[in-house]
Amino acid sequence: MYLDNKTTFIKRDIIARIARLYFEDTLIEEINKIPIKMIKNEDTPNRCCIYKDREIIKYRAIAIMGFSLENEYEIDNNLLSDYAKIALEREKPTFPILTFIDDACRSCVRTNYFITNACRNCVAKPCIVNCPKKSISVENNQAQIDAATCVNCGVCMKVCPYHAVVYVPVPCEESCPVGAIIKDDKGKEDIDYSKCIFCGKCVRACPFGAIMEKSQIIDVIKHIKNGSTIVAMIAPSIVAQFEVNLNKIVDAIKKLGFSYVVECALGADITAEIEAKEFLERIGKGDKLMGTSCCPAYTEAVKKHSTDFIPFVSHAKTPMQYTADLVSEEYPDSIKVFIGPCIAKKHEGLDYKNIDYALTYEELSALFIARGIDPESCVEAPLDLKEATNIGRGFPSTGGVSQGVGKLLKGEEVELKPVIIDGFTRQNVRLLNVYAKGNCPGNLVEVMSCEGGCIAGPGVIMKYSTAKKKLEDFIKKH
Repeated sequence: MYLDNKTTFIKRDIIARIARLYFEDTLIEEINKIPIKMIKNEDTPNRCCIYKDREIIKYRAIAIMGFSLENEYEIDNNLLSDYAKIALEREKPTFPILTFIDDACRSCVRTNYFITNACRNCVAKPCIVNCPKKSISVENNQAQIDAATCVNCGVCMKVCPYHAVVYVPVPCEESCPVGAIIKDDKGKEDIDYSKCIFCGKCVRACPFGAIMEKSQIIDVIKHIKNGSTIVAMIAPSIVAQFEVNLNKIVDAIKKLGFSYVVECALGADITAEIEAKEFLERIGKGDKLMGTSCCPAYTEAVKKHSTDFIPFVSHAKTPMQYTADLVSEEYPDSIKVFIGPCIAKKHEGLDYKNIDYALTYEELSALFIARGIDPESCVEAPLDLKEATNIGRGFPSTGGVSQGVGKLLKGEEVELKPVIIDGFTRQNVRLLNVYAKGNCPGNLVEVMSCEGGCIAGPGVIMKYSTAKKKLEDFIKKH
């Protein structure tokens, strides 16, 4: 899901600017200047004018401080410094973790089908004859679609002999595997949180950066500045996100102000062990299959959409949760911060008592920039608690979970037949229900919401091909 584009660069820049101001104790005094400093008077505007661009920067900054953007009137009548003051007093993050920038959202088409100038106004007019809503007429010698009545059935595109009708996707809707994003009659997109699985695909898909995850950096920095005992629980995919080795990353994180750094691969080792035992028990009593449990977007999808598959999901907790439990035992009064590639982890963290905050690699990288920390210049520092095995460290890549379970099942009198769902799509959501009805070609279903696994999550900073090789090299060396 890695995608280099200007919207991601802008977001990271704002994160770094806000973090730098907070670390320098000038957040309240200087934050209102961020839009003006980022969009200068002589800049060419992306929208109608530089003032609109500055307004969108303000909205992004508000989301980065952890607020929803749905109340436009309130936003327009408050300063960034007003939000900063509230953020500094906030005790914990709030639901939902995603929010829309309304003014940035209204640029997509309302209908998905568009008739190009390849239209010859032919006598046959199959587009008009076959349109179920009579939404097509001829104007100026060319067919036109009435957006008000079009239902996006696509019949016109199928029947046009000149291929004059093209499909124009709405990127966020297209990327959502569960149909949780719908455009209203005013052209504004809304997220139906009763359907949303918080996978973050829409965040990366929107070319206008109109969908934001609410950041928790203010909350984390506040604890750093207060001198709290803070534990960074780093996802195993972190080794694939920076150009330096794991131990230099550990030192860089501690330079930010974290007290301890623990790898979530420890929790992944526990997850694999429990899933292996549970798999043996299920198969032993006659069950046909079991699903993995580590991807929170997938398990959320099962709860809301693939409900027939609920009985087959492993009862094992996620690696993040097991790691948080270990940290709570070792450092009982600590603040626990998960750092990984996943937006869904932010949602998961809201509901799990032993997790305080969650950051993405994008946010971690921005924090390094804000503090002037270059991981390449850091020394090699050891991990706290202990090091994980390659079973847990292999979880971030598609197939890694089933491979880990398979290693633990060696010598057992059961044949493991893994079925891999590499990337959650609308088809795969339905496929899980098919598997639940006894039509599964294997007996262990591993599901990764992101194609390629966690190393391709919505919060990564490294291209998938590079990340995959870095992870493989790391595991070979350990």
